[in-house]
Amino acid sequence: MHRFVAALCAVVLLLSAAPARSQTPPRSDENASFVANLRAHVKHVFIIYQENRSFDSYFGTFPGADNLASPSAQRHGFRQYDALGNQWVTPFRIADPDVSDANHARPALITKADDGRMDLYVATQEFDALADGQSRENAQRMGLLTMAHEDCDTIPFLWKYANTFALYDHFFQGMYGPSTPGNIDLIAAQTGQTQWARNPKERVARNDRGPGEPVVDDMDPPFGPYRAQPHHTQLDQTYANIFLTLSGKTAVDARKDAAGVRQDIGALARMGRPAIPWGWYQEGYHAKRPSQAYVTHHNALQYFGYLRNNPHFWSGVHNIRALVPAIEHGTLGSHSVVFVKGGYGNSFGWKPANKNPEVQRNFQGDDDHPGYSDSQLSESLVATVVNAVAHSKYWHDSAIFVFWDDSEGFYDHVPPPQFERCPDGHPCGDGPRVPALLISPYAKSHAIVSEISDHASFAKFLGVLFNLPALATLPDEAPFMPEGPRDNDSRLSDLLGAFDAARLAGTQAPIPASAAEIPSSVVDSFPAKMSCSTLGITPVTIPGEETLPAGFAPRRSRR
Repeated sequence: MHRFVAALCAVVLLLSAAPARSQTPPRSDENASFVANLRAHVKHVFIIYQENRSFDSYFGTFPGADNLASPSAQRHGFRQYDALGNQWVTPFRIADPDVSDANHARPALITKADDGRMDLYVATQEFDALADGQSRENAQRMGLLTMAHEDCDTIPFLWKYANTFALYDHFFQGMYGPSTPGNIDLIAAQTGQTQWARNPKERVARNDRGPGEPVVDDMDPPFGPYRAQPHHTQLDQTYANIFLTLSGKTAVDARKDAAGVRQDIGALARMGRPAIPWGWYQEGYHAKRPSQAYVTHHNALQYFGYLRNNPHFWSGVHNIRALVPAIEHGTLGSHSVVFVKGGYGNSFGWKPANKNPEVQRNFQGDDDHPGYSDSQLSESLVATVVNAVAHSKYWHDSAIFVFWDDSEGFYDHVPPPQFERCPDGHPCGDGPRVPALLISPYAKSHAIVSEISDHASFAKFLGVLFNLPALATLPDEAPFMPEGPRDNDSRLSDLLGAFDAARLAGTQAPIPASAAEIPSSVVDSFPAKMSCSTLGITPVTIPGEETLPAGFAPRRSRR
């Protein structure tokens, strides 16, 4: 399919060799003081990990950000040709929270980005859809959808958080690929480059299909539980991730399926650091038979045998319904790292505002993935977690990150950085820009943070906060660098730019919990009883922005 798209789009991707990685430089005394204050105040980290939105599709008109009104946008794909509608298209605003799923497979994302020109989103999507057997009507709808964006009238909670706290506007998905690589990358700062270098025969096929290293597609994990038994599964992932480093000296409890990290386990045991408790809370999870809401290939732990097959680790996986009680009852421990994943459905009884029976049936998801999630239900999941933390004893020492795993194949105008090459000859990453937020009493207020970041930046952050060794320095990974984890790469931030030094030092008051709270009557109502007007936010005006282009609809026709 990719060859077909490439021929039709006349795309030639000529990518220069990735530069060598550099090491993280020593911190100055000022930075050392900053880190000491961070460690003194931040004890609990929450990660709400959503799905499949580009930065421009959600924050393309956010004031002060690198947005669609910037000169850079005008130079990178702002005007794209709709061949099926014989018209030129520029970004346009929509107010519908229920949209179809675009092509976000690795070949499609690489083609859409067009070697940093960011100008083949419409064409690639249209020709992909035609090649997939869709009608011309639906192919055009999907092509046009890639250029749509939402604002605070549709996703007001997210804009409220961005406006009150800190928004990262140069955060990129770490791998050109769909959801599974993004979920693995968040916890391992790679998707298997170490394993590929160690075992070249495990290389993923050149067409980026099937099991292999690095992981670039959405094959189900090699270990259950599954909603339905898969026909094909990915390889067991045998390299270090943050759950191993968080386990400290208890890493020795990875007794089964740990051949690829034996030296890492020994090194962590010798360091003698105490374990940092963590939990993974996912919609629809059940140890034996998950519900239909459970998205198996979004649970990154199931790809690592030493996590899945050792109770010491797997006991940290829970149903999402257990999260709010754990926060309310204060059972997370003195320190903790908490991951939150939505799913195909939601367990909160939420229904889309649109009463169309098709929407009611097919858009009850809360992980923000187009095609089955309603973006307003999804931001309500974020608000439910934020409210729970804000109402609890954890607020005063918390940092809540909201990340997205990939860009969905929706347009973004910022060319991604380039890292090591994958087996297909293209860079493994970075992929297109995605949104990222920090909500914390120690966050900067009304802040845009423009440091270059990607999913590996989160591992860097945990390393700084909890004084953990970088994954890239562990003995089972270090010999294969620069193929491997990116969490020791000085080109990537450690996310600290969103924290306020004065608040951490105590010379300025922390942001109160009330600033993060959204009334439950608003969180549980659809459409949201909040808007740009009530928030007092005026989205920027995009030069040349058009109304809905001819032929656009937010969802494919099922006729």
